[in-house]
Amino acid sequence: MKCYTLVELAQKIGAQIIGDKQCEISSIATLDGAITGQISFLSNPKYRSQLLQTQASAVIVRQQDLGDYQGNALVMSNPYLGYAKLAQLLDTTPAAADCIAQSAVISPSAKLGLDVVVGANAVIESGVVIGDNCQIGAGCFVGKNSIIGAGTKLWANVTIYHRVTIGQRCILHSASVIGSDGFGYAPDNGQWLKIPQTGGVTIGNDTEIGAGTTVDRGALDNTIIGNGVIIDNQVQIAHNDIIGDNTAIAGTTVLAGSVTIGKNCIIGGACAINGHMTICDGVTITGMTMVIKNITEPGVYSSGMPSQTNREWRKNAARYRQLDEMSKRVKALEAKLNDQA
Repeated sequence: MKCYTLVELAQKIGAQIIGDKQCEISSIATLDGAITGQISFLSNPKYRSQLLQTQASAVIVRQQDLGDYQGNALVMSNPYLGYAKLAQLLDTTPAAADCIAQSAVISPSAKLGLDVVVGANAVIESGVVIGDNCQIGAGCFVGKNSIIGAGTKLWANVTIYHRVTIGQRCILHSASVIGSDGFGYAPDNGQWLKIPQTGGVTIGNDTEIGAGTTVDRGALDNTIIGNGVIIDNQVQIAHNDIIGDNTAIAGTTVLAGSVTIGKNCIIGGACAINGHMTICDGVTITGMTMVIKNITEPGVYSSGMPSQTNREWRKNAARYRQLDEMSKRVKALEAKLNDQA
C-alpha cells in the first residue's frame, strides 16, 4: 500500500498544511474510526465534536472549524471535495478483470485496443470496437457493432445490446442493461402490436451508470446520455430520452419515453417524470416528485408528501376528499359577498 506525505497530498488537493509536512498517510477513514496513518475529514458541522477525539494522523478541515484542534491538518474551503480527490488517489478498488480470460468468447471481427482486459465468460460479438485500457468484467455481454471508448469499465454481468456507443472513462455497474427495447406497442383490436426499436443508445464521456439501471434504445432516433452524467442504481431511462451533461439522477427514479432533461440538473430518488416532458438546465427535483408538465425555469421543484403519523395522515386524507365540496362552498360565499357589496 503506497503512502503519501502531507505535502504531497496538499499539492494534490490544493490545501494549506498545518503541522508535520512529512507525516505519512496510507488511507482514509471517518473521524470516529481513524487510526494512526489515516487521514479523515470534517465537512458536516454535526461531527465537529469528534474532531478533538479523532486518532487520525491528519484531517481535512475548513479554517473556521479548526477550533482547539492541535493535530496535523489540510485546510481548504471544501473538505468534502478534498476527501473525494484523496479517495481517488488512495482508491484500492480492484480491476473488473486483469487479463483476457480463456473462457471469454470474442468474435474474430471485434477490435480490441491496447491493454484491454476481458473477464471469464464474457461475450463480445462481431463488429464491436473497444478502446484502449478498457475493463470488461466477468459475464458481460457486448452486442454487435457496439463501441466502447477508451478507459471505460464494465463491472461483472453488464449487458450492452447491439449498436450502442459508450464514451471514454465511463463506469457501468453490475446488472445494468444498455440498449434494451423501448416500450413501444400499437393497439390492434384488443391486442398489442410490437414496434421494433431500431434506434440506439449514445452515452458520452465520464458518465457512470449504477447497478440494475436500464437504458432503453430509441424507437427510431437514439436515446442520448451526455458527458459527466451520474445515474444511481435501479433507474429506468426509457426510449428516446435525452439527458444533458453533468446531470445527476438518484435511485429508483423513472423516466418515461421522450423526456428531455437539461444540463446540471439534480433529480432526487423515486421521482417519476411523465413522457414527452422537457426540463430546462439547472433544475433540482426533490425525492418522490412526479413531473407532469414541462419545467422551463431553473429552481427547486417538489411534490412528494413528507411522512407524518398515521393519525395525521388519515385526518388529512379525509380532508383531501372534501376539497371539491369546500371549493364550491368558498365560491358560493364569495359570490354572496360580491352580491352584498
